[in-house]
Amino acid sequence: MGKRILIAVSNDLITDQRVLKVSDSLFNHGYAVFLIGRKRKNTLSSRIAFPHKRFHLLFNRSFLFYAELNIRLFLYLLFSKADIYYANDTDTLLACFLASKIRKKQLIFDAHELFPETPEIQNRPFVKKFWTKIENLIFPHLNTSFTVCGSIAGYYRNKYGIDMQVLRNVPYLSEPSKEQKITIPDKKIILYQGAVNMGRGLEWVIDAMLYVKNAVLYIIGDGDLLVELKQKVKKLGLESKVIFHGKVSGEELQSYTSSGDIGLCLLENKGLSYYYSLPNRVFAYLHAHVPILASPFPEIVQVVKKHQTGILTDEYEPRKLAATIQTMLGNPMDTTHFDTVKKLYCWEHEEKILLETVNSIKL
Repeated sequence: MGKRILIAVSNDLITDQRVLKVSDSLFNHGYAVFLIGRKRKNTLSSRIAFPHKRFHLLFNRSFLFYAELNIRLFLYLLFSKADIYYANDTDTLLACFLASKIRKKQLIFDAHELFPETPEIQNRPFVKKFWTKIENLIFPHLNTSFTVCGSIAGYYRNKYGIDMQVLRNVPYLSEPSKEQKITIPDKKIILYQGAVNMGRGLEWVIDAMLYVKNAVLYIIGDGDLLVELKQKVKKLGLESKVIFHGKVSGEELQSYTSSGDIGLCLLENKGLSYYYSLPNRVFAYLHAHVPILASPFPEIVQVVKKHQTGILTDEYEPRKLAATIQTMLGNPMDTTHFDTVKKLYCWEHEEKILLETVNSIKL
């Protein structure tokens, strides 16, 4: 086996399709891959195909979570065999950077988002200042780095003078799943998959469901807003029109995605991280032949408008949004061209960028 790469991330690994694809590509091309994440009470029991370590943390939110994670990650890295450390997002970067300097190992950084600009941090000045300081100290010293889209790469190039490789978070090229995991007789399915967190537009769609006929909103995922959204649904009397499925493992997700009549990617403009984002569900819907209803943010527009894979809207008032949804459901989009488009956005292409970069690292 070749070079040993320790890949660190702050989630539970099971649902992080980007990390699992990166790991799969590196492993299949001769690298010894070891994953490091965390385990929570609601972590799925799905099997992880790679050797891994998941921390049971005392704190699972707030600044104490990040402090405990980085301390434990740093100590683990310090005494683990490795040739390369691979840090995913700024919340694992400090531990990986310090360990790489002390042990004189190579470091790869992968920014899935603009971390200090995420909605969860925008209204917390101290926390935002802390993570910005971490990036100010470390980013100028990064030699090998990736990110998910050109806008984020441009942001960091302008700020720190670094050239991040763009590695889109796209699916493997495959035929749409014929297995229909979601079956609701005589109802169209408005599908959302992803984290159930602030800024994902789910409140808008729930309000709009009061006016949408013959359809259900099907939410796959978990997150900080789950309890609040369930209470909202109950208050509005929409239990029969909004279904919360919970988390689904990556290997199962495509068969759920293929069941949708519309896929949702509506984002609030809560900072540059969301504004510049290019969520993986944009491509998951494309590969599953599901038209998307999305916000007109720059990176999303470049895919949806250019390739006509759905509808863009910034009209989120409940009746107007419901009208847009109803029109999409009543006039299904021709998706025959999706097969051609998805060949432009598949992991088989992105993998070449990943391997070319990693293979060039000299130990």
